[in-house]
Amino acid sequence: MSRKVVRASKFRHVFGQGVKADQCYDDIRISQMTWDSNFCSVNPKFVAMIVDASGGGAFLVLPLNKTGRIDMSQPTVCGHTGPVLDIEFCPHNDNIIASGSEDCSVMIWEIPEGGLVTPLKDPVVKLEGHSKRVGILSWHPTAHNVLMSAGCDNVVILWNVACGEAMVRIDSVHPDLIYSACWNRDGSQILTSCKDKTIRVLDPRKGTVIAEKEKTHEGSRPVKAVFVSDGKILSTGFSRMSERQVALWDPKSFGEPLTLQELDTSSGVLLPFFDPDTGIVYLCGKGDSSIRYFEVTDEAPYVHYLSMYSSKESQKGMGYMPKRGLEVNKCEIARFYKLHERKCEPVVMTVPRKSDLFQEDLYPDTMGPEPSVEANEWFEGKEGQPILISLKDGFATTTKTKEFKVHKTRIETEPLGSRGKEKRKKG
Repeated sequence: MSRKVVRASKFRHVFGQGVKADQCYDDIRISQMTWDSNFCSVNPKFVAMIVDASGGGAFLVLPLNKTGRIDMSQPTVCGHTGPVLDIEFCPHNDNIIASGSEDCSVMIWEIPEGGLVTPLKDPVVKLEGHSKRVGILSWHPTAHNVLMSAGCDNVVILWNVACGEAMVRIDSVHPDLIYSACWNRDGSQILTSCKDKTIRVLDPRKGTVIAEKEKTHEGSRPVKAVFVSDGKILSTGFSRMSERQVALWDPKSFGEPLTLQELDTSSGVLLPFFDPDTGIVYLCGKGDSSIRYFEVTDEAPYVHYLSMYSSKESQKGMGYMPKRGLEVNKCEIARFYKLHERKCEPVVMTVPRKSDLFQEDLYPDTMGPEPSVEANEWFEGKEGQPILISLKDGFATTTKTKEFKVHKTRIETEPLGSRGKEKRKKG
């Protein structure tokens, strides 16, 4: 009988740990909405969480170091007239955040340095084009000021945020509700999953389908899908017997999955977070009290279970810190911001190492905050590869935050400039 050989991996012992109580954000009324988005977005400066609000929609934006009990009178971003369903920080400017709401609009906000001192009601830009609530937002990874939104009207819109215009409207591809929408690493393709149990790879500028796979998961509950390395696709969904599944697909030959694994029979939708630097995918179930993580490799069975972080309390949502916000001297390879009923708890994932020197094998050059192409160039067909940075000395914001400019040429009839400046002052 042959002995089973244990697969070698430097991530076999990735270890998750919640932070001490005084490093959590306490006394926050997290939104009660039943919507399968993250409800939280985070970057090296701020953490943002969707909260319960009377008479509209609001979210809280706190500087990362403002931990402990949060005062009830803490100002919020509260310009929406309906509940906020999704928020996402811009990858190229840590002070810019987008929000999508039940009021059918998308708003772009500029958060002042140091956080909010008064409630923020006026967005820098309001994007209107959806006829039903907007539940999914995703910034382009390499093009400056390009935002994708998906609404319950089964429409995906690509916006040029700098001029507040819808540049591409994909409205004839999805026959039903869109469950997830994301970009690949350089933003040359979009991946969507839909209630018709089909995942589709789209050309974002033409709005055409490059590849699609029907019945990725047999169950009727939501499917989520993300691009992983080498253009492959990882999806989470449910079997006909309501067991949760994770599958890996190659869109070049979409017939059968490369692997399909059944996990358990919980009912929460699994939110996948993929780290291209380490090849690890983290699955966070809504309503679960655990985070499972797997390594995605080129060898069968392709998706290798590593371990699970478990805690007592269930999660209502999850924020995922970009690599440049991690503490490299502590061998931290991921940090999640876990939303409880009344608080937000950072959960740190580390690889135990004896040396406190910089571990080059854990931190290859990673995506930096500089965009590689402007919005109008990208819409005209120019591709932009990610601009990578080294984390060797820890990442400090060396790039000067670009001032966020809005050019409303076709929307306003007033002369260009006066209105834009006035809007920026307001924001």
